[in-house]
Amino acid sequence: MSAVLQSPPETVPTFCEGIQYFADSFPEIDRLGAAPLLGPNQPALPDATSEQAIYQTLLAADALRYLTLQVTGSKSSGHPGGFASSADAVAALHLLGHRNMVTEVGHHAPGFYSAMFLDTSLEDMGIYTVSDMRARFRERHGLLGHLSGAIPGLLAPAGPLGQGQHFAMAGAYLNRDKLFPVTIGDGGLGEPYIMSAFQHFATAYPDITNYLPVLVWNGYSQEHHSMVSLWDNTRMTDYWRAYGFDDIHLIDAREYADTPDAPVYTDSTTFGFAARMAFTGAILKAADTAAKSALSGRRACLIVKQLKGAGVHATGAKSHNLYAHHTLDSDDVKGGLQRRALPIKAWEITRENFRHAGGGPAARVAVTESVRDLPSLEGLPLTEFAVGENHVPTTAFGNVVGEVGKRDPDFVVTNADGNEASGMANINKALTIRHPTADDLYFQGPSGQVYEPLNEDSCAGLAVGVALFGGRSLWCSYESFAINGLPIWQTVTQAMAELRRPTPATVCLFTAGALEQGRNGWTHQRPEIESYFAAMMRNGNVYPLFPVDANMIQASYDWALKQRNKGIVITASKTPLPIHATMAQSYQAIDDGAIVLKEHPGSHSVVFAVTGDLVLQPVFAAAEKLAEAGIGSRIVAVVNPRRLYRPSDVLWDSVSEPDGRFMDDAAFKAMFHGDVLIGVTGGPSAPLEPVLLRSQAAQRDVFCWKRGETTANPQQLFDFNGMNAQAMHERALAMLEQVAA
Repeated sequence: MSAVLQSPPETVPTFCEGIQYFADSFPEIDRLGAAPLLGPNQPALPDATSEQAIYQTLLAADALRYLTLQVTGSKSSGHPGGFASSADAVAALHLLGHRNMVTEVGHHAPGFYSAMFLDTSLEDMGIYTVSDMRARFRERHGLLGHLSGAIPGLLAPAGPLGQGQHFAMAGAYLNRDKLFPVTIGDGGLGEPYIMSAFQHFATAYPDITNYLPVLVWNGYSQEHHSMVSLWDNTRMTDYWRAYGFDDIHLIDAREYADTPDAPVYTDSTTFGFAARMAFTGAILKAADTAAKSALSGRRACLIVKQLKGAGVHATGAKSHNLYAHHTLDSDDVKGGLQRRALPIKAWEITRENFRHAGGGPAARVAVTESVRDLPSLEGLPLTEFAVGENHVPTTAFGNVVGEVGKRDPDFVVTNADGNEASGMANINKALTIRHPTADDLYFQGPSGQVYEPLNEDSCAGLAVGVALFGGRSLWCSYESFAINGLPIWQTVTQAMAELRRPTPATVCLFTAGALEQGRNGWTHQRPEIESYFAAMMRNGNVYPLFPVDANMIQASYDWALKQRNKGIVITASKTPLPIHATMAQSYQAIDDGAIVLKEHPGSHSVVFAVTGDLVLQPVFAAAEKLAEAGIGSRIVAVVNPRRLYRPSDVLWDSVSEPDGRFMDDAAFKAMFHGDVLIGVTGGPSAPLEPVLLRSQAAQRDVFCWKRGETTANPQQLFDFNGMNAQAMHERALAMLEQVAA
């Protein structure tokens, strides 16, 4: 075939404006491309084995490759190679009507954008032509370098590797009648999370099989060969079977090559037309068979073995990324575009097929494009404890969680280290741990709502995936281990900040903090995790909450359940602690950001700004010591520090479902003004940043966690970290002396 620089403008459909090269012919287009197979009353290929279906799938794959290179080349930036080797499978699944597709590979973004362009979904963001797409690629308010929550038709974000499988399984969990394909790169397969997540989900939910991993086995990672590049087909098939997959469909491009010396990883786009048709036909048949298996109760996967970069400017790892020298005028990019150029008729056919696949543009038919109906949680029964009594915060929390699960059968609780160990056996008793072995002693059985893989990534992944897809969930974790699940939590929370629809907040509870883990030693004492959330507060939609007692933790969760598009982190103890606030005061503290727990009159004023519950013990003791010397103090619990920032500190007005409530200067001064301000926290100092930024106290200091140690009780940890009552008392006196001086 030949290519020309430009066709006469009057013959070019509007959406094709910006396509740089058109072919003047394509084999068999008059016979097999006479009319699109999909239409208003035909949402999927009528016969996946027909010659026409195979041909139009081939055209779709080439169109995706061409757009991917045209768009990335226009910015000399982006990642065309990985997606190019998956284009055949992606095209097949779309034309088979499966529009709820996610990916584990953020670098495949330009290919996913190309599919959303072809089906007109991107028109929702003002992208009507290829020129528009080129202009908006990798630009603010445009097509981000990696998938996000902002792009119409795309279900989930994709950034760090090893995350996409969670979205596929969450989608399948909430929508049992739809297929959720997820493309996975063989570079990403090196992440340990992917297969363990699949296996635990398959064990816990054996009847949910409507997710379809699509392994893009192209032999290369980002800058070198993939770690599985030396495996043979049998080993790869056995690997997936070992992780619980029943039907493994492996299509190897090499087996369809029309030359005898084809390499192990082969580029199908270099084949002659007949061989290309044979390969595409095998992909289409396998995709159709695998999809039907997954939708009928068998765990299936599709493996496409094809050289990375198939059909673009380069192959192997060299195809992965474009650099400044890769321009639309450079020989490699220009050559790639010319080789993949299609005639106008092919573009028109492909456009129509994508527009009608699955019943319409993905921006209309994908499950995440509408708000999910949820059972009402009005009037949750909260137990108000009397001020002064001792109660376990996490146990009070667990009672509310159990009621949520009873009202919402799709609600899921995830926990890797066990709810019972965190004082929340009541959750297991109410909702049952999901496990194939029924055992009443452990409150476990095959139909429970508590998901307990010993893998924080799997816990966080399913929980945040369910929230992103419109359901309710709760991730519970020991504070010390949660770090392993935070990358996926952060990805989803950031996506929620730009999501085009309201969805329930992703909520997590972190318990058994460092101060309660003395005997376990430093391995279980990692409160540094709070710095992670403190840094994220400035995003605009992240809310770490530090309830002080069993009343306030219930109010915190009730508040969290009413929030949308937020990431909410509740940190609390499993130790019986005094009740400091009524339920009404608790709600007020969450709304305002802080609450005064105790005030001693005196000659001077020392303000203690505190995050946490157990850490209040030395603070109250220090205040009593000061009172004995006639020195006044005020203990302020910093419950919701996000509320204590100044509006200009936070990108609150840039997010979906913006929340612009902040404590004003007068209220802040009334609560935190004093001669001396001492911040106290059982974790790092970062959550106290908004207080320290706004305080006008002449003297300020912080008592916070330094390092873990094996101890017999919390007091010894307070002593070891230099944050006991005596140290606070002495520091306050020294600071007051400096004020007086």
